[in-house]
Amino acid sequence: MTMNRWSSGLALLALFPIAALAQEPAGDEALHREVLELRAIVKELQGRVTALERAQPAMASPANSTAPGAATPLTTPALQATPPTATPANTNVAPAPTSNAPNMLGALGGTTANFLFDGYYGYNFNAPIGRANPLRAYDVSSNSFSINQADLVLENAPDPANGKRWGARLDLQFGQATQTLQGNSANEPRPEIYREIFQAYGTYVAPLGKGLTIDFGKWSSSVGLEGNYTKDQINYSRSFWFDYLPFYHMGLRMNYKVNDALAVNYWVTNGTNQTEAYNGYKDQLFGFVLMPNKKITWTVNYYLGQEHPDVVYFLNGGAPAGAPTLQGIPFEPIRPAANGRLNIFDNYVTWQATPKLDFALESDWVVERQQANSTAQETMGGAAYIRRHITDKFTLAARGEYINDRNGLFSGVPQSLKEATLTADYKFGEGFLLRWEWRRDMSNRGYFYKDTLGLFANHQSTATVGLMWWFGPKQGAW
Repeated sequence: MTMNRWSSGLALLALFPIAALAQEPAGDEALHREVLELRAIVKELQGRVTALERAQPAMASPANSTAPGAATPLTTPALQATPPTATPANTNVAPAPTSNAPNMLGALGGTTANFLFDGYYGYNFNAPIGRANPLRAYDVSSNSFSINQADLVLENAPDPANGKRWGARLDLQFGQATQTLQGNSANEPRPEIYREIFQAYGTYVAPLGKGLTIDFGKWSSSVGLEGNYTKDQINYSRSFWFDYLPFYHMGLRMNYKVNDALAVNYWVTNGTNQTEAYNGYKDQLFGFVLMPNKKITWTVNYYLGQEHPDVVYFLNGGAPAGAPTLQGIPFEPIRPAANGRLNIFDNYVTWQATPKLDFALESDWVVERQQANSTAQETMGGAAYIRRHITDKFTLAARGEYINDRNGLFSGVPQSLKEATLTADYKFGEGFLLRWEWRRDMSNRGYFYKDTLGLFANHQSTATVGLMWWFGPKQGAW
């Protein structure tokens, strides 16, 4: 029997003496006193029942209950321990028993654990030697079932509105994308140390104006429109510009929101795609994000760096006698070291024309010098995107791109590159996405692999099917 049923029964019992009193003769004093005593006893019992109801744990209330099997966020208040209401001393009611089991959700302190698997099968109609797709960042393999990436994202985000101004994030990544990001020894002196750590940084939101957000550590670059996680992109394959522009940085970055329409950014980093610095120069970024309304976002970045090493590491032996070492790895200085600068002018705008129609434009200009007084080498171009949500589950998208690699900074040879990509998505449900894609890359010279060593084509066409599964409480883009 529940507390509510006890209360109802006692209420009926309390009404009984009133009815009985109305039927008694007026002069029967003894019976009248007994009725009054009985009513006093009933009131006392009602008080004790009320105290018991107040002592019930908050989770026992139907308003706070969770349906069996329902997914509950880690920070749901109903899952936190709620102290029972104090019971009056004269009721002698024992407090409700509490569980001794540790509150694991409370121990996580709002940390979310999120998982993603991204795999694909692609076919290159050039039938290239080694089944290799040139100039692709992630879909690098042809005629092969491949793991693009498997990710674990742990995040404890700051919450300044509730007094929590710090947080941290860790992204662990495995698969082909990992080698693209971290496997280039031309950028990373010791890539094997950090290869699986795509992002790792701590955050503090300083109480300045609308908030000054400061991150320290390693983070995914926002130079260029496209990002790391395929589920958040318009297309499956990445653009030429994604493959050329920085993937990540290590250092300090700051973002200050001036108002609802304008935010400014400043970074100081070890360099482009450098977890460890390989020279003494510190790169910098200056930029802003403008949101004139909720549908348009315009990002402008200027990146200034020096991407030339001042030492050479001997990872596979051959070091000269007496060479200094870093954690056992020998190296020697490069004299004189190149001191030319890297300049990246990057801007992109997104426009949500309607709830089901999106547009985006990107333009980039990269200028680099080997030495401070060297002739400048340049690469420039841009990309255009469109996406149409046909239904809640089905989406079509397209991308067109041009890159004038006049000095071979990106591809290694002077050429003009173009590509056109068509993509179709089918979303089975939240956390399960199927993506089909057809893409054609074109050049003004023979560059792409064919089925014979030494022969090159001026184009390559690929067809790709990608499958993505992800789950975890993190909402929006990762």
